[in-house]
Amino acid sequence: MGGDCLGLGGSRGRHGNAPPPLFRPVPARVLRHSGRGLEVPRRPGARTGPATKDPTAVERANLLNMAKLSIKGLIESALSFGRTLDSDYPPLQQFFVVMEHCLKHGLKVRKSFLSYNKTIWGPLELVEKLYPEAEEIGASVRDLPGLKTPLGRARAWLRLALMQKKMADYLRCLIIQRDLLSEFYEYHALMMEEEGAVIVGLLVGLNVIDANLCVKGEDLDSQVGVIDFSMYLKNEEDIGNKERNVQIAAILDQKNYVEELNRQLNSTVSSLHSRVDSLEKSNTKLIEELAIAKNNIIKLQEENHQLRSENKLILMKTQQHLEVTKVDVETELQTYKHSRQGLDEMYNEARRQLRDESQLRQDVENELAVQVSMKHEIELAMKLLEKDIHEKQDTLIGLRQQLEEVKAINIEMYQKLQGSEDDLKEKNEIIARLEEKTNKITAAMRQLEQRLQQAEKAQMEAEDEDEKYLQECLSKSDSLQKQISQKEKQLVQLETDLKIEKEWRQTLQEDLQKEKDALSHLRNETQQIISLKKEFLNLQDENQQLKKIYHEQEQALQELGNKLSESKLKIEDIKEANKALQGLVWLKDKEATHCKLCEKEFSLSKRKHHCRNCGEIFCNACSDNELPLPSSPKPVRVCDSCHALLIQRCSSNLP
Repeated sequence: MGGDCLGLGGSRGRHGNAPPPLFRPVPARVLRHSGRGLEVPRRPGARTGPATKDPTAVERANLLNMAKLSIKGLIESALSFGRTLDSDYPPLQQFFVVMEHCLKHGLKVRKSFLSYNKTIWGPLELVEKLYPEAEEIGASVRDLPGLKTPLGRARAWLRLALMQKKMADYLRCLIIQRDLLSEFYEYHALMMEEEGAVIVGLLVGLNVIDANLCVKGEDLDSQVGVIDFSMYLKNEEDIGNKERNVQIAAILDQKNYVEELNRQLNSTVSSLHSRVDSLEKSNTKLIEELAIAKNNIIKLQEENHQLRSENKLILMKTQQHLEVTKVDVETELQTYKHSRQGLDEMYNEARRQLRDESQLRQDVENELAVQVSMKHEIELAMKLLEKDIHEKQDTLIGLRQQLEEVKAINIEMYQKLQGSEDDLKEKNEIIARLEEKTNKITAAMRQLEQRLQQAEKAQMEAEDEDEKYLQECLSKSDSLQKQISQKEKQLVQLETDLKIEKEWRQTLQEDLQKEKDALSHLRNETQQIISLKKEFLNLQDENQQLKKIYHEQEQALQELGNKLSESKLKIEDIKEANKALQGLVWLKDKEATHCKLCEKEFSLSKRKHHCRNCGEIFCNACSDNELPLPSSPKPVRVCDSCHALLIQRCSSNLP
């Protein structure tokens, strides 16, 4: 080997040969890059200094430095390139190789049926669950026909994420979920440590790049990921060329900015012209509508004269008809009053009879309710008696069980008597005691049986009394039902009389209703005439309103003409401002070491941010504003001073 190589801990596989080398061999002098701090991990047998470093930490540091170099080189070359990047662009290819190594660092080996797996597709699939917008990328990667291995799918996923300009967002979601990542990575992996967060922060800068990558045609499964260090080696001539390229890129940026400003101004002018055309068209339409409205008003006036003449004739006829109907209604009202007096007397008598019968019925129902309540009380008493009997039966069963137990004990004692003559006296005493207990239990049993017999007798007597009481209730209810049936017959007769009277009343009411309908018809006709008058008046009001609208629109057209002249003046002002802005310069990253507003020094945590309006460099706190500029319709980053100036300009432009 021509010198030591930069290693990333590529250990040999457990089955089969060692994997391909991660980096091409380069002389050791190449690795001492200016200001980047690349470190070379020592061989296991090499001599080290007094303090030996952790090899995984060295690998992480080397990967971080390589990621910084590749991302910075890609952004600088892409800006100097000046157009969208293809898949054959060498710095872009090297960036994907570095990202692949970063994601592979510290991956856990997963056992499968045939071999050991170690792919980055597993953690990248998690992004779909954490970030819903990434589902489209996952689906499109799975649908690609040429991809067969998980590594090929992961490479396609990285290319699609770069084209979407969301690689930093997706990987940030992964890094936040350390618990889920621990299933795929070791604890010392780059994605589990702070270096992963730094790389994700650096990836935000790639949103400036536009890439158009063809994923379908590429053979992503069989590519060998080896980093080429020759791209990052710098000579003095390269540094001079690079500075020139940076100057050219800054000039191109300014040129693009001015061109976009001019485009924006042209678009505003064209939109104002289109508005004027649309207003002229609407004005012609309104004039045509006015002419049509005038013709309609003339026709309505003629119809109004005809309706007035017809209205006078109808009024004369209705007045004559009303006089005739008034006389007829007065005579019929007098006859109706006489007949109503007789009917009211009959109705009052029938109501009195109904009240008497309803009172009798209520008394009978009250007696029945009392009898029913008595019956319920008797049933409750019967249930209580049954409960007492059941409880006594349970006690009897318990006593019988005790007797059986005593008998069993007696048998056991008798058997033991035969086997032991010495314990006869003690056992005889125990038997005597047990016999006394049995005598007591039998006496208690006899008492309980006597109580049971008494309770059964009481139950029988209560049942007999219930039967007698029920028979009495039934006889009373039969007599009451007979009385109710007689009174129901009387009610039926009264109801028939009432029905006859109601029918006669209904005939009278129908005649009255017909007359009322005729009157209402006449009233409706008069109301229609009044409504026609109101409509005519409304049409006159509408005519006046249309005239007012016409005058207002003429005034609006005049105001629009004035505004157009004002907008032309504003365009001239913007052109002058554009000329002034051409003097602004896009400040380089190297030239700024402190924030222009707060004057704090930049570091890894305090990053640099360009203001898209003035081109100066600020920290995140002093440029945490977004506004749409003439160069870009979408909101972009603006510093605090430019933000205040632009808002003041917008408020002054507003009417």
